Amino acid sequence: MTAAAVTHLRAERRAAPKPARIPSGDRPAYSTGEGRTATEEPAWVRWLLIALALGFMTLFLFVPLATVFVEALKKGWGVYLAAITDDDALSAIQLTLIATLISVPLNVVFGVSAAWAITKFDFRGKNLLLTLIDLPFSVSPVIAGLIYVLVFGLQGWFGEWLRDHDLKVIFAVPGIVLATVFVTFPFVARELIPLMQAQGIEQEEAARVLGANGWQMFRRVTLPNIQWALLYGVILCNARAMGEFGAVSVVSGHIRGQTNTMPLHIEIAYNEYQFAAAFAVASLLAGLALVTLGAKFSVEQRMKKEAR
Repeated sequence: MTAAAVTHLRAERRAAPKPARIPSGDRPAYSTGEGRTATEEPAWVRWLLIALALGFMTLFLFVPLATVFVEALKKGWGVYLAAITDDDALSAIQLTLIATLISVPLNVVFGVSAAWAITKFDFRGKNLLLTLIDLPFSVSPVIAGLIYVLVFGLQGWFGEWLRDHDLKVIFAVPGIVLATVFVTFPFVARELIPLMQAQGIEQEEAARVLGANGWQMFRRVTLPNIQWALLYGVILCNARAMGEFGAVSVVSGHIRGQTNTMPLHIEIAYNEYQFAAAFAVASLLAGLALVTLGAKFSVEQRMKKEAR
């Protein structure tokens, strides 16, 4: 083929009309030949999966939860009220609230500070800090309780000094608070870090250029952007603090009316065959969990709404 012929063929190809492109939203889906697209499943498969999921949730979630309330009210309201107004039960409820009210604000301060440092600055040891934040997820709560016993117990590193100064940490409220703080401190930080990394630092830099100081940047720029994630982390932290058993069990000493939280009180009552008392306090804990779940769902919906 001569050079002139090649040039003529190329010119014809350029002049030929090109097929129109079909927008992605108007392209027909590939069909399986059975009246459905390749990404769909038959109706019976979808209903089977839904039924399996509902059956699993009913068997392992709804039935045990309903059983708690049924057993708690099995002997009537009088027995129920007497169980939750017992001196030991009231002490357990009070101690649980004290540990929660102390540990949650401390974890909020730590979580916000850690998230701010990790997402806004580069420094040596950042990866180590991230690893340490995840430590309570990888260490058993029982081991965490034993660590505090080895450090603050009578035979521990600071045991003699604490005894000489008449200070008690283990088998007292401070030990319970420390154990609760340890098992709950990742929740706020882990909710904030991914969000703040995704947001970047452009808004803070703009505020700095406009003359804002650090506190003004945090209050007027950062905090409004993370408020729902922060509230979500607080809800998770609160739920974990109220239901903690392992670490608190090690450091509490199980002293009735003094160092028993609600989960420990439930265990003791159940082991002593006081089923009405055990299920009554368990129903309170389950009720708090349901309230927490409702708050969590509400915050999730608000976060999705703002994301849209």
